[in-house]
Amino acid sequence: MVESLNRQRVLNLMEIFYAGDIEGALARCTDDIEHIASGPIDILPHMGPHRGKADVRQFWQTVHARYSELRHDVREVVAEGDKVAVAVRTFFRKRSNQRVVQFDIAIFFTLRQGRIARIREIIDTFDLVQQVLERDIAAVLADNAPGQD
Repeated sequence: MVESLNRQRVLNLMEIFYAGDIEGALARCTDDIEHIASGPIDILPHMGPHRGKADVRQFWQTVHARYSELRHDVREVVAEGDKVAVAVRTFFRKRSNQRVVQFDIAIFFTLRQGRIARIREIIDTFDLVQQVLERDIAAVLADNAPGQD
């Protein structure tokens, strides 16, 4: 029974966040929320670890400021006790040129007393960086590989 409720809490948070209601999403989180989005912060400086509602708010506001539209497609959800794992395909439309960046995320949520206490995202950041920079990084790396003389 608790798994079903926690599953729905996570899905509700995601719907609200992707719709742009940051305060509504934060209302579903604990005051000491921890959100970790691994990524190369030299290229995506808003990513990394964030703690507390103020820090997470700033992170989420940055995401919404950079992208004019956010959509998501939940592929899988697994819930066990106070843990919920979600596989998501996301679509972010860049404000700068209207191109769509699409990538997969595995998101692991931990709930405490009915609120989201921890969010851990695992993203294929190589693919994400290529799309954000609009460059084929694999080709650049292959051209610069040792022994290519």
